[in-house]
Amino acid sequence: MASRAKRRALGSGVPRLPGASLQHEEEELEVEDEEEDETEDGVEDSDEEEEEDDEVIDEEVNIEFEAYSISDNDHDGIKKLLQQLFLKAPVNTAELTDLLIQQNHIGSVIKQTNVSEDSDDDVDEDEIFGFISLLNLTERKGTQCAEQIKELILNSCEKSCDESTAEELDKLLNDATKPVGFLLSERFINVPPQIALPMYQQLQKELAEAHKTNKPCGKCCFYLLISKTFVEAGKTSSKKKRSSQKKDELMFANAEEEFFYEKAILKFSYSVQEEGDSCLGGRWSFDDVPMRPMRTVMLIPVDKICEIMDKLKEYLSV
Repeated sequence: MASRAKRRALGSGVPRLPGASLQHEEEELEVEDEEEDETEDGVEDSDEEEEEDDEVIDEEVNIEFEAYSISDNDHDGIKKLLQQLFLKAPVNTAELTDLLIQQNHIGSVIKQTNVSEDSDDDVDEDEIFGFISLLNLTERKGTQCAEQIKELILNSCEKSCDESTAEELDKLLNDATKPVGFLLSERFINVPPQIALPMYQQLQKELAEAHKTNKPCGKCCFYLLISKTFVEAGKTSSKKKRSSQKKDELMFANAEEEFFYEKAILKFSYSVQEEGDSCLGGRWSFDDVPMRPMRTVMLIPVDKICEIMDKLKEYLSV
């Protein structure tokens, strides 16, 4: 395999523009990220030092991202992002990462472009800021990670939903005539949602090509998605509540996943409060309101993906 993965076409211009094209090779995706560097209160050695310590600098940082096909070099970065999703759940993330790398005819990783060798920032040119891919759970039946993912979802559904919903999900996940694809779109929390649209559009093209050429992952009838979400701490956590969680009560770590939630035919949430890793998540709050970390499971018919993309375009064009 080549030492440098093939670049993915991610569109022309900034992805927040509606109808961004995905046909041009080696065009860069520019995303603006605002960072506010806050200084800590230091020892008051002098009035001048105190003023410097209290100074707040507003700086707009322009970061260019580029998409590449998944390669062996991306193993550690992908595994780290998968661990961010699954936390302490019993899922073999190493095997899952290996499978995603093996089927690199679909999926992309996001890396920062033009990393200068003499840059002050300690940035590895191969560091992954996000990735997107899909694992066909039906095709991969029998592999440890696929079975563990299904078991995790079914067990969580049984605890969070009524019996009929759990039975329906079990039937759908085990229906060999209607393949289910486990959709994975993970990125660092500070990578903005504008990057999502061209990533999803590129993945849909790759899946269509895989289906046309009879490659793995090409045929799916449903997408299964586990979304990182949050609810206000102290909200009721009854089984009925979790299985019919209102969208306005959920905060999505990946904002675009709200549109998947709207089109899901089956959805429920479960708490991961006790599984939280302070190194990955810390204590979450929004506007000083404590939040409880959740995972929201969604099952979306494949034929709804175009409507979801249209909604996402509209959202990013505002």
